[in-house]
Amino acid sequence: MSRVTAIGLMSGTSYDGVDVALLDTDGEEIGRLGPTGYRPYSDQERDLLRRAIAVATNLSNRTERPKILAQVEELVTDMHAEAVEAFLAANGMAPSSIGVVGFHGQTVLHRPERGLTVQLGNGKALAARLGIPVVYDFRAADVAAGGQGAPVVPVFHRALVRLLKRAHPVGVLNLGGVANVTFIDGKADLIAFDTGPGNALIDDFVRLRTGQPQDDEGRAGAAGNVDEGAVARVLAHPFFAKPPPKSLDRNAFRQWVVEEGRLASKTTQDGVATLTAITAAAVAHATKVLPRAPAGWLVAGGGTRNPTLMRMLAQRLAPVGIETASAVGWSADALEAQAFGYLAVRTLKGLPLTFPTTTGVPRPLTGGVLVRKSDGGSVPHRG
Repeated sequence: MSRVTAIGLMSGTSYDGVDVALLDTDGEEIGRLGPTGYRPYSDQERDLLRRAIAVATNLSNRTERPKILAQVEELVTDMHAEAVEAFLAANGMAPSSIGVVGFHGQTVLHRPERGLTVQLGNGKALAARLGIPVVYDFRAADVAAGGQGAPVVPVFHRALVRLLKRAHPVGVLNLGGVANVTFIDGKADLIAFDTGPGNALIDDFVRLRTGQPQDDEGRAGAAGNVDEGAVARVLAHPFFAKPPPKSLDRNAFRQWVVEEGRLASKTTQDGVATLTAITAAAVAHATKVLPRAPAGWLVAGGGTRNPTLMRMLAQRLAPVGIETASAVGWSADALEAQAFGYLAVRTLKGLPLTFPTTTGVPRPLTGGVLVRKSDGGSVPHRG
């Protein structure tokens, strides 16, 4: 199959900014991973996103757009457009050199058990502004067919692992706002699922206590003491014993963790240390529902910048070793943006994005909505 030059865009559940990434792919093999970019969100923009996420909790229809959601959807679209325009300018590229843009949008609600997954972002408006075809709304078809709608990146993880010489099985861990794992043994079908909280609850706790957006360099977590009893109580939640496929909303455990972790009575340092340990312990617990333990772990996402979290992971996953995405030549920060460029090309070619063993969808399913730049018309891909 012919290769397509694609741009992928991602604003994750930590909503710190827009990651931009370029790659060439035929939808199966990765031909080239190109430059990456980043457009950070301002404090005011992050505050609007937090408000939108709070309002989205009450949605009963994924197309509803109460005033704040309509406002934020326009803002999200504009921020992503600005990110692409700046990226093209910085790399001396014309819009005509890009075959497609993969636009994930900003998740504000993910409740597949209610048949709901909502990513804010107007694909038609983005395609019109950029003059480039856009694929967006990647998760809806999977949820409509009875799947979890997440994770959708595992097929890209498999393509990346094919570029490496690593003993199988390989565990690829993404430490975003929610943590998820892809199990690749090179023979059987992919297995993937959300393991539990990632950075989101740590970030939220730090912001509540200090006003800072995250635990910089893991300092607060390193200075605190882990309450192992709290870790055990949190991991007693039925989600952790449930077999995959399974997925989470970023706020799914918020109340459970506050109560079972008894965070209100903890110092900031002890609270951060305990929340960090919960993320690491949830990943370790996930190995119990895998067919067998990975021979090694490759770790990506914003959590790799937290040395305290990485140390706790290494301790809880020992004796199996962990490597960061950057250590093997991947982009720890832009990996998911690369993935959505890759998935956009798969959508163009009618290839499946999700599978029974990654989201629980009944059959391999393509997805996404393609907006062609010429007429602004959208073409859903439902497999």
